[in-house]
Parts: sequence; C-alpha cells; structure tokens
Amino acid sequence: MEYVVTTRELTRRFGNFTAVDRLNLSIAPGEIYGFLGPNGSGKSTTIRMLCGILEPSAGSGQVLGYDLASEAEKIKPHIGYMSQKFSLYDDLTVYENLDFYAGVYSIPYRERRHRIGEMIELASLSGREKDLVAHLSVGWKQRLALGCSIVAKPSILFLDEPTSGISPTSRKMFFTIIQRLANEGTTVMVTTHFMDEAERCSNIAFISEGRLIANDTPDQLRNQVLSGVLVEVEVAEPMQWLAKLENLPYVKECSLHGSLLHVLLEHENKMADLRVYTNSEVNPITPSLEDVFITLAKRDRG
Repeated sequence: MEYVVTTRELTRRFGNFTAVDRLNLSIAPGEIYGFLGPNGSGKSTTIRMLCGILEPSAGSGQVLGYDLASEAEKIKPHIGYMSQKFSLYDDLTVYENLDFYAGVYSIPYRERRHRIGEMIELASLSGREKDLVAHLSVGWKQRLALGCSIVAKPSILFLDEPTSGISPTSRKMFFTIIQRLANEGTTVMVTTHFMDEAERCSNIAFISEGRLIANDTPDQLRNQVLSGVLVEVEVAEPMQWLAKLENLPYVKECSLHGSLLHVLLEHENKMADLRVYTNSEVNPITPSLEDVFITLAKRDRG
C-alpha cells in the first residue's frame, strides 16, 4: 500500500528532553487517523514535524512523498492545519477570513468565490457571511477555522485538539464534516482527548512520553489490549476495593470509572467468584476505548 505519511524512528529532542522518541507511523490515504495520549506525550510536536514546521532530531519521515528533513517547504502547500487555538481575525467577517486564507494559499481570484462558497456550505455557515468573527460562539469559530484550513483542498489535514472547549453538539457536527472530507478522499490526522471522537477514527495510535505504545483499529485494540471479559462492579467505597481486586489472581486489570469499577477477568466463569467476593452485582460490559486507554497507560507506567 502507498501511504501518505510514513515515519521511521522519528525523534525530536529539546536539549536533554526527548519529546518524540523513535516514532514509526504509517497513514493510509483517506483514513481518519486518531492520535491519542496525555498532555505532554509528544502529539503536537509530532504534528509540527509532519507539517514541516519542526525539523526532526533523528530518524526520517515522508509526507505525500516529500522528505521531512530536506523537502519541508514542499509539504506545506499540500496540507491543512488546525489547532485548538483558532487562527482567525476577530475584526474581519466570516467571508473576509475565508477570503484572506484563500489568498494565503494563492487560490486564483476566478476560483476564489466558488471555493469560499463551498467552505461556507460545508461548515454550515450560510447566512453568517457578514458576521464579525468576534461575535461568533466558539463552536461557530471552530467550523470557520476548519473551513479556512481546507479552503485550498489539501490532500492531508492535521487537526491538533480541534474540539477542545466546545459543546458536545458542536463536536458531533464537526466530526460529521471530518467524515465527509475523508469520504471524499482527504486524509485526516487528529489528536483528541475525547474517546467518542476516537471511536470514529479508522485507525488509532496511542503515544506516551513520546513513544508509540499501541497502533491499530478501534476493534482490534479492544480485542488485543483487553483480552478476557470486562465487567462492571458497583461497590461502596470503590477506591478501597481497587487494590483488593487488583490482587486477585483471576483479575487482569481494574480501573475506577466514577462510582463504578471496571474489572478485566481472565474468563467469564470467574464472574461468579467476583460476585461472591464483593457481594455485589457483576455485569459484563462492552469495552470502550477509554478502557483501552486506561489499561495502556497503566501498563506503560508499570
């Protein structure tokens, strides 16, 4: 398969600190590639290298066939980039912001109005063209920022925590737009803290302290990382029960979810033992990516 992004042992150091540590990634055309990890894990540094903004300290990589080290400037015209800090001009209108970015990307005047119209329709901004950006809600600004980042129809779109600080409804609408772009052939790499968004990615990479600790489809990650039977247990004082259950020989993992405990058992026939031990209801549940993420983080710390 021809990949649009490949990295081999990609590394970035800042003095004695290694922000990205020998990262190997392969991203296929037209996929939504989720990039997950805690704050400070190296996600943004990786994206800045892939965008040609930061030079790697070691290793290699290619984006759209261009080398990260020697052809960084050739990458930039073919990509879109959007972060949680929207680069919009508050004193300009919606239309004027789109027009400005169309100029930055050197879109010819004869095409510009049509392209801007496409972005307004895609981002559901019709009727808002003359509104000052300063008067828009965060959700509206977010959709406008996305329109600005794709006005040049990039082959690959990098989204760095694009939905932080907006409502669940706006997040859902945003990912509907992202799915449409992917369906039309745009490759999307997105970092997110929201597991419901990660569920909509075709492939997911988990990164911790600059290192890749897992990389697969959501279903495969659930099956591989959480092999066994996941159950939910409601007990009084769950924090005290956490250590007790982790010490049981048939318990592989145990984590706290509000007032509930999620317990990974070796086999479903151990559910009866757990019911007797806790004197509580024990119910099997479908693993979520949050369960996967917590398990991976605990194993990595261990």
